[in-house]
Amino acid sequence: MTALPSGKSAHEHPIDAASVAHARDAVPTADETARLAGLLSVMADPLRLRIVFALDETDELCVGDLALALDVSEDAAGYALRLLRAAGLVTTRKHGRVVYNRLSPDFPEPLLHYCLRELIKLTGVSDR
Repeated sequence: MTALPSGKSAHEHPIDAASVAHARDAVPTADETARLAGLLSVMADPLRLRIVFALDETDELCVGDLALALDVSEDAAGYALRLLRAAGLVTTRKHGRVVYNRLSPDFPEPLLHYCLRELIKLTGVSDR
């Protein structure tokens, strides 16, 4: 192997040049995967995931009702909602003094309805 200036190493020649070229073209960029990892890290919290599922089932809830539904404090629900809003996963609608939270219209529905629910099944710990 030959050392590259950035500390990476490379083969003198690829073993399968076509596969290397295909992988290089198909793999998301480092910036894209960094953004995706950031989004997934926001989702990698039990309370935030429960909020996502609750909002999917009810369309919208205020922070107090969400806290009651999930049996958590309003502070915990509010903090989780702030992170979900900052990530663009949750939006709000104000009606008088009440702020309702809902999943963003851009929320990737297959993520929720297929991936997350299938991952719960895969863990084998579902109570349902």
